[in-house]
Amino acid sequence: MSDNQNTQASEQKSRDVAEAARETEWEAPSFVRELFLGRFHLDLLDPFPTESPEDRAKTDAYMAKLEAYLRENVDADEIDRTGELSDELVDDLRKLGAFGIKIPEEYGGVGLSQVGYGRVIQMVTSIDGSLSALLSAHQSIGVPQPIKMFGTDEQKERLLPRLAKGAISAFALTESAVGSDPAAMTTTAEKNEDGEWVLNGEKLWCTNGTVAELLVVMARTPPRKKNGKEIPQITAFVVEMDSPGLEVTHRCHFMGLKAIQNAVIRLDNVRVPEENVIWGEGKGLKLALITLNTGRLTLPMSAAAGAKVCLEISREWAAARVQWGAPIGKHDAVAQMIGDMAANTFAIEAVAMLSSGLADRGDTDIRLEAAMAKLWTTEMGWKIADDCLQIRGGRGYETADSLRNRGEPGIPVERILRDLRINRIFEGSTEIMKLFIAREAVDTHLQVAGDLLKSDLSPKEKAAAFAKVGAHYATWFPKRFVGWGRWPRYREYGELAEQVRYIDRTSRKLARSLFYSMAVHGPKLERRQALLGRFVDIGAELFAMSATVAYARSLRGGVKGKDAESLASLFCDRSRLRIETLFNALYDNADTATYRTAQAVVRGDYDWLGEGVVGVMERVSGSMVPAGTPGGDEAREDLSDETVATQVGASG
Repeated sequence: MSDNQNTQASEQKSRDVAEAARETEWEAPSFVRELFLGRFHLDLLDPFPTESPEDRAKTDAYMAKLEAYLRENVDADEIDRTGELSDELVDDLRKLGAFGIKIPEEYGGVGLSQVGYGRVIQMVTSIDGSLSALLSAHQSIGVPQPIKMFGTDEQKERLLPRLAKGAISAFALTESAVGSDPAAMTTTAEKNEDGEWVLNGEKLWCTNGTVAELLVVMARTPPRKKNGKEIPQITAFVVEMDSPGLEVTHRCHFMGLKAIQNAVIRLDNVRVPEENVIWGEGKGLKLALITLNTGRLTLPMSAAAGAKVCLEISREWAAARVQWGAPIGKHDAVAQMIGDMAANTFAIEAVAMLSSGLADRGDTDIRLEAAMAKLWTTEMGWKIADDCLQIRGGRGYETADSLRNRGEPGIPVERILRDLRINRIFEGSTEIMKLFIAREAVDTHLQVAGDLLKSDLSPKEKAAAFAKVGAHYATWFPKRFVGWGRWPRYREYGELAEQVRYIDRTSRKLARSLFYSMAVHGPKLERRQALLGRFVDIGAELFAMSATVAYARSLRGGVKGKDAESLASLFCDRSRLRIETLFNALYDNADTATYRTAQAVVRGDYDWLGEGVVGVMERVSGSMVPAGTPGGDEAREDLSDETVATQVGASG
């Protein structure tokens, strides 16, 4: 088989595995899914989901207790300096129940809702990112969440009380050659003569792996056949860290989150009993995807924490720092940044609270809302942190210790920036989130018109496909033009009514534009990832606008009501400018030229651009391509060809 055929076969295999794991049914409505179809269902978000009085009271009481301890006992600069969380600190957190925040009280946990848990994580993140990573990796993607969702009664009784007491857990999916492509997974699990599963392989970037007692491990089990093809099976196991043959071979260190306990873990004939399989054989990848739907909700709350802290720092500095006879906040260049930061911080909180609230409410499918929330808030949070550093200038770039040692307040903007940067990668990078959302956005169209994208249809099959497509779009497409998105509709939103009307109109424009691109590009659309990314970005802005308007309305009548309305209005005005720019770039862009140039760069055609510097690569030994990566040099030719079907991108 030629290299090109090998590449195509590998790509199709990846697509088959990812598609087999997708949740294909939509048993509950989804605001974002409807948005991409040009149907604006604000009723799915408004009334804005809020905590019950009982849950809020319980959350407030727990947060007060935990905050008092953290304020007194946690020195984030010391944690960053040493790269360690002390044993005493971790033991105290166990006593405070911090490892069982979402575990039901019947199993010994605190029993908070998703919103309550998110509020706790937001508060912890505002104090220290490494501490937040310890608690959230354990509870958002570690053993508690999949056991709560998919565990048997026996597994819940056996594991949840232990986890609530502080048995730390981790999640092991990523491998050195496997990030977002589960078909390339090399960790295997096979049954022995005693009926036990025997696991072999190596996992990378297992957050909490160096301190965990329990792991969720994803491994390949014997394949099954479907339509004459072998479909690789991935199964989830609970593995005890003290199992013979399991070894932590390396602790990973990063630019931020210096005390994160992240490990490379090797499994050498590790035996796992049948009762430690979660949900069932072959359901591991789907389990990972569903678990990550909820697990991703932690990151918007962390992004909100970072945004709030950065806004506080910027506000104080803009008022205190005088240049050219006036506080820098009076100068328009800085004022524009601060106004934008305030509006965006409000919007991040709206999206974070909404997505967690929808998870608690339980009457909508949140797979797209969670992905959108993770994507948009982490990107916007990074911008806010970068603007904060810019406003602080040299003091933003200087470390807190250095500032303190020369007599100034040790404001840790530099550390905040380093810690926040990982959010754009954790639980699925920005690029993978866009591919996942794009795949779901076109799903309805693929169900109707997917046959037309096949190259091996007979004339009779092609005629039938055209008839099916024509019957559907004869009614669907005109409805994307028809609809009243003008005054007086939505007048109950007061000053924000025009923003709501804009979202309504623009959702139909988004649907029309997506359909048009599918018609123009056909099966090649999945390769146009920059184009698909713009559609996702438009959808994300419309989702953020909707969340912000609904959140502001929920605050109407309270002490924050008028301020919330002003912030929401400013955010929507600025979001509309971004949306119009994205729409223009759908048809006027340099994507093709950029792609061709990128391929030439990867081939080495532009190596002369490196003249005059001492290159890094010549001074670093070894290959950048991880051992075991299929294709070797051939893989370099396909760096931009990751398929839309690819869905998984976890922190490991």
